[in-house]
Amino acid sequence: MRNPTNVMEARGNTCCFSEASFNRLQVMMKDRVMPESSHLFWEGDTADKLFYIKRGRVKVTKTTDEGKELILYMYQSGDLVGQADPFFGTKHSFSAEVLEDSDIGVIDHTDLELLICQHCDFAIDFMKWMGSHHRITQTKFRDLMMYGKPGALCSTLIRLCNTYGEPHGEHILIHKKITHTDLSNMIGATRESVNRMLSDLRKKNAVEYDNGMIVVKDLEMLQGVCHCELCPREICRI
Repeated sequence: MRNPTNVMEARGNTCCFSEASFNRLQVMMKDRVMPESSHLFWEGDTADKLFYIKRGRVKVTKTTDEGKELILYMYQSGDLVGQADPFFGTKHSFSAEVLEDSDIGVIDHTDLELLICQHCDFAIDFMKWMGSHHRITQTKFRDLMMYGKPGALCSTLIRLCNTYGEPHGEHILIHKKITHTDLSNMIGATRESVNRMLSDLRKKNAVEYDNGMIVVKDLEMLQGVCHCELCPREICRI
């Protein structure tokens, strides 16, 4: 988890594709306009498509048996969303909700298979994307499970810095309004425990608020709490 200085680049998690491979992918996309609060897919739907976010934001969630929503990923413009193992006829194990009016490029798996069969360089780039997706998942579970809820919260704040952070004097401003409920859903904790942990971080001068947005003042302290392994920014993201 490196020190973030600005927001993720426009290509998002598709930066592992070369320009030629990405252009081939774009040709296969079918444009779709998705309104806020609609869904790209629901948990249990057949996973037969990938979705490229041309404009907008999407959150991927899992609902527990008790009805609690867990936020697994937050995607934005330039990101490719969908099941990372698209050739096994699987079903989605999570849901993808559109957070704001979005322009989406839809890629059918049959078209994706054709690209992979016809272009070996595209196949290699796609494997890189799959590998990156799996690494993000692995590091998130490590952070959520190994160092308790304080470690999970600090890890999430660092990932938010890498995804939405911008310089704010000597500090880092997370320029998206993230509620305590959002944070609790990201780390599987109650809102009350998130309130308490954030209060402790504020007392230690590690974070503060500016017009309702979180400002990280002591990144090194957060890294120490979650035993940060200094993953690259394309992996250390929300």
